[in-house]
Amino acid sequence: MAKNIAFEGRVYDVDSILNNVRQMAPSYALLFDDYYADFYVKERLNILKKNYFFRYLPNMFHIKHNERQYIREMFTQVHYTSPNIYDRKIIVSVGTIPRRRSLMNALVGFFHINIYSTTLLYNKLLSPLTPKGSKYYRYELDSVFSIGGKTQFKIKYIPKSSNDQLVCGYMIISDKTWSIREFHLSGSIDLNNFEGTMFFGELGSPEELLPVKYRFNIKIGLLWNNVHADYLSDVTYRDIRIKGFSNKHPRKSKYDLTNSYTLTTDTNAYLVDRKLVERVRPIPLDSLDKAIYYRYDQLKYDETHHINKESKSKVLWGQVGDFLLDKYNINFANAGSIRCSPLLNPFLLSYSKNNGLSYRQTFKYNCLFRGDRLLRIAPRVGYNFTRNEFYWKVNSEYDYFPQRHGELHIDIGNGNRIYSSDVLDDLKSMPDSTFNFNRVNLFYFRDNYIDIYHRIDLMNGFNVAIGLSMHRRTPVEKYEPKPGDPSEIKEKIRNSYSSFAPRVSINWTPALYYYMSGHRKVDLQSKYPTFNFEWERGIKDVLGSDGKYERIEFNMQHTVPLGLLRTIYYRFGGGIFTNQHQLYFVDFVNFSRNNLPEGWNDEISGSFQLLDAPWFNSSRKYFQGHFTYESPFFIFPRLMKIMRNVVNERLYTNILFVHHLAPYVEIGYGIGTPVFNFGVFSSFNKRRYMETGCKFTFELFDK
Repeated sequence: MAKNIAFEGRVYDVDSILNNVRQMAPSYALLFDDYYADFYVKERLNILKKNYFFRYLPNMFHIKHNERQYIREMFTQVHYTSPNIYDRKIIVSVGTIPRRRSLMNALVGFFHINIYSTTLLYNKLLSPLTPKGSKYYRYELDSVFSIGGKTQFKIKYIPKSSNDQLVCGYMIISDKTWSIREFHLSGSIDLNNFEGTMFFGELGSPEELLPVKYRFNIKIGLLWNNVHADYLSDVTYRDIRIKGFSNKHPRKSKYDLTNSYTLTTDTNAYLVDRKLVERVRPIPLDSLDKAIYYRYDQLKYDETHHINKESKSKVLWGQVGDFLLDKYNINFANAGSIRCSPLLNPFLLSYSKNNGLSYRQTFKYNCLFRGDRLLRIAPRVGYNFTRNEFYWKVNSEYDYFPQRHGELHIDIGNGNRIYSSDVLDDLKSMPDSTFNFNRVNLFYFRDNYIDIYHRIDLMNGFNVAIGLSMHRRTPVEKYEPKPGDPSEIKEKIRNSYSSFAPRVSINWTPALYYYMSGHRKVDLQSKYPTFNFEWERGIKDVLGSDGKYERIEFNMQHTVPLGLLRTIYYRFGGGIFTNQHQLYFVDFVNFSRNNLPEGWNDEISGSFQLLDAPWFNSSRKYFQGHFTYESPFFIFPRLMKIMRNVVNERLYTNILFVHHLAPYVEIGYGIGTPVFNFGVFSSFNKRRYMETGCKFTFELFDK
């Protein structure tokens, strides 16, 4: 219930105060055109409990000498540009955390909170100041008081349901200006509990609407570990520009946001100088901070002078453990770097009705050259336990003209097992009432491919890729002619088939925003859909190719934010094989089964979860549509407090038109949590129920 309080002859109620704040919030949220800020942040970790799964926690590290307390200090420069663009550059970073790993990098969003926005932490939390906040929060006027002759109000806010997108706490609001003086919040994010307070600048100063100090603490209790992280931050602002009073240089294009990203740089280039930090540190170290530094320096001294040094065997097995169980980077000086995920990581498993149980592993090699030219090589391997199939591919890319995404790609690997076009006429002739893949001999082939193509932006948001696609397909079971087999079968089935096909791909995203990082163009987002057109022509008798065909596909997809953490995603497309001569393989690009699944967001939307593998190659043409609605407040938060860690819920509708499936429909419901995602789907063919299945993937430990 709202609480009224009398103060200095007036009666104040919480609703009228909140209405005034909400009226001012939209203008306050967008008041600043841009500003620069110098952030000092001190991080202190206290590892109270750890176990085998500790190294799988995001941004954690291998503990040496069983040390449990760590510290890091960081100076960063931030450039803010409306709306809500934060460009961040690390200037100095010192501390005792090994290998430059830190929770601070993952929690940087806590220091970029615009409390006057409808959402917090980059759309992860719903602000209590949102216009529809009364639907999700209860408010109580706690007290009214005066500081320096200025009346101020303390209002508490409490979530109406248990959900990780809601927070609780209080805010202190000044009368007349209706600005926030102090903002306290607590809650849970990624299964970690947090609590913090933001303090704002003096009334009447340029920093009145900006936070000048932060205090945050995070408690990590994942998988029976226990880690406490405390943060203190001090902020100094300069060059604050109010909207309508900015003297910024005009942009070459209204879609060019380069001026908003003037600080972005390689974070490996920051300074490591503790003496420099000691000279400019705005918040003195306390006795515990000094003790942590002293202990760290003592251990470094002992290592240098071979005092109490760990045995070689212990160090070796520790390095082997890191290699098998931890993410790691290998730097080769000027020859690039390799990033690897853990080789023994149970959280790289996924399960779906369509694919069964799968495991994947990825390696990434990057080498940066002069002029921001970049070479990337990404080998990827996986194993499907359900089908006992091993998959691999290597995607390589040389970005020689980064200003226009001028790239040369060479991709090699093995694709899905596939049957040939000889089967299609048999499938098409079968009546729907008796259709069954088991009645047809699906003679499967292994597929090895190489794709070579060149991609470049002809104009902003419009790029063209031209190249070649080559496949060599060999039968899974080698055909041995028998004396009684018809001669036409003996002529058709061979031990290998090859294809050679020129290929053109056109992608267009209208009104695409971007910025330039040095010579490199970095695409951001657009309010409009992305359109894709694919054309491929198989040519016979080139490099031993056998088949002749033409493939045409069209695809459109779009993500539409609806506000209050809700999103709609839709995708529509179709394709056809034409000009077929002799044997060929129906292998579409936008309608295919992914043999190396990436995860929930990359695969769950815009794909069919229950469709059996043979259907993907059963028709010379297809049309598909996908629609996904995502919201954090749908079913579970209203039913069960135990499900407060559900980050979002999703409703799926997928539709497909191919021969014998006209239409095929899948409807589904899924939940997303910080650790895993789970979805249940049901399929229908011409309004007849077919089956129900599920999909499960781990998420948190693969971020």
